[in-house]
Amino acid sequence: MKLTDISRQLATAFAAVGVSGLVLVGCSNSSAPEENTEAAAETAASDIDPEHGKIVIGTTEGDFADMVRNQVKGSLEEQGYEVELIAFTDYVRPNLALAEGDLDINIFQHKPYLDTFKTENDLDLVEVFQVPTAPLGIYSGKKSSLDEAFEGMSVSAPNDPSNFARALVMMDDLGWITLKDDIDPLAASKNDIADNSKYNIDIVELEAAQLPRARDEVDFAVINGNYATDSGIELTEALFQEPSFAYVNWSAIKSADVGKKWVEDVTNAYNAEGFKQYAHDTFPGYKYPSIWNESNDTAPAENDASTVPAEGENAE
Repeated sequence: MKLTDISRQLATAFAAVGVSGLVLVGCSNSSAPEENTEAAAETAASDIDPEHGKIVIGTTEGDFADMVRNQVKGSLEEQGYEVELIAFTDYVRPNLALAEGDLDINIFQHKPYLDTFKTENDLDLVEVFQVPTAPLGIYSGKKSSLDEAFEGMSVSAPNDPSNFARALVMMDDLGWITLKDDIDPLAASKNDIADNSKYNIDIVELEAAQLPRARDEVDFAVINGNYATDSGIELTEALFQEPSFAYVNWSAIKSADVGKKWVEDVTNAYNAEGFKQYAHDTFPGYKYPSIWNESNDTAPAENDASTVPAEGENAE
């Protein structure tokens, strides 16, 4: 699957600064303003990756896109980069677009999903840093309380394998279903349900982006946090949230880009004090990157690879 043409025009960096310098020269016999302007431009230019002045970031629409629009884009542009955001409405195209070179970096997925997707599609991608993530939750549909669970109820869930497994684990945690012993919870499927007799649940699988809109058609809905917030659903409305930190989301790049300066600069933008304050003010109730050392005592050690891997190092 390939994306339709995505505009990748190169920017004429510092054009405004150049014009400003000409105006100042016209107002004075001194050459100092022009020299100062040129020096400022050289300083800014030296602060970016000389071989990669434009960064194309792909996210799903919602909170991850808002993080770029409201904070990261401006931060990187102040450093001298040109930044383009491409927002998607599904979980398939962002990785394909990254592998095909239409994106430089994407930010939308947890590590179990990335690992599964790149293996199944033979993609040479690697995770870089974690980002604040809205947890998966069970929300009301026709029923407004978990106490209203009944035999034959319908529960919608995301249809991609990784997030569907999360939904099953949540239902098992609630005692709605029983999963088989010794299964891999990151890869659970309908075949791993040992017992559904308590409520005989009709599990309705839908594309993740459709889940908020389909709440009125089911009794309960398992909704990904970013799509919940994008639809105006408050995280505090969740009737139940998954407790695991295994699904804090990551950025991903092509393995060939590991160790490049622009990757380091994007990583720093997402871990800057200004971004942390923005995240706390804007996304209460989220799970934060383990590198921030905030409420991550239960985070699994195997998923705590929160720094950029050295060039040639496998980050898995």
